[in-house]
Amino acid sequence: MISYDPLLKTMKDKNITAYKLVQMGFSESTFYRIKRVNGQENYGSIDVINQLCNLLDCDVNEIIEHIPDKKSKN
Repeated sequence: MISYDPLLKTMKDKNITAYKLVQMGFSESTFYRIKRVNGQENYGSIDVINQLCNLLDCDVNEIIEHIPDKKSKN
C-alpha cells in the first residue's frame, strides 16, 4: 500500500496549508482526493508526485511511503 502520510507531515513541517499548496498551483481536487483515499487505494500518478516534490522542494520519501500489504496465512 502507498501512504501519503509523509506528505501531510512535510506540509506541516514547511508550514504549507492545503490552501497555500493550491495557491502554488496544485489541484485542490487532487489534494483532497489523495487525503481522502490515503491508505485505501493507490492514488496519484508519478506526475502528481513529481509536481508535489517540485512545489514542496522535497524528495519522494517526503511525499509517499510504501507499507507492505499483510499476507494472508493459508
